[in-house]
Amino acid sequence: MEKFADLLTKIENMSVIELNDLVKAIEEKFGVSAAAVSAAPAAGAGEAAEEKSSYTVHLTSAGEGKIAVMKVVKEVLALGLKEAKDLVDAAPSDLKADMKKAEAEDFKKKLEEAGASVTLK
Repeated sequence: MEKFADLLTKIENMSVIELNDLVKAIEEKFGVSAAAVSAAPAAGAGEAAEEKSSYTVHLTSAGEGKIAVMKVVKEVLALGLKEAKDLVDAAPSDLKADMKKAEAEDFKKKLEEAGASVTLK
C-alpha cells in the first residue's frame, strides 16, 4: 500500500467532478467499465445464496446456560446426555451438517434461546 500512498493522497484531494473525469479516462484508456465490474459480484452472490440447500449448525459458544444448551442438543439430535455434553464442551464446533434451512434455523433459534452463540454455514 505504501507504493500507492501518493496516488491515494491525490485521489483523496480530488473533487467529485475530477473523480468522475478520472473514472471516464480509465474506462477509455483500458477499455473497461466500472459499472460492469461492480454489478458482476452482486449477481454472483445472489445466485450462490439461492443455490444453498443444506446448512451446518455451528456452535460458537455455549454461553452461561451450558446445561440448557446441552438439553436442546440432546433433544434435537436425539443423543444421550454424555454425547450432548461432549458436543457442547467441544465448542466451537459443528453440531449437525446437511440440514434443511427451516430445520437449521429452528435448531439455531432453540440454541440461542438457551443462551448459546450459533451460526449457520
